[in-house]
Amino acid sequence: MMESRLYRIEGRVQGVWFRESTRREAEALGITGYAQNLADGSVRVLACGDPAALDRLAEWLRQGPPLARVHRVEMIGSPDECPGAFTTS
Repeated sequence: MMESRLYRIEGRVQGVWFRESTRREAEALGITGYAQNLADGSVRVLACGDPAALDRLAEWLRQGPPLARVHRVEMIGSPDECPGAFTTS
């Protein structure tokens, strides 16, 4: 069963390879979607895949890559869109 989740991650998450690291983690888990920098300094992540894999990605988002300092991860929705790959923009 496919599920989709939309997250907003706050903290020091831009300029620290957060999006690229998220893409790699998501692809390893078989998740599609995207990671996108927002103007307020946060990152938005759309993740689509198996619920167990999404749970594992959510745990990873709370830590992020080594240079990141995640202060907050908020699930802000469950959209219907699911792209065929994981991209960064």
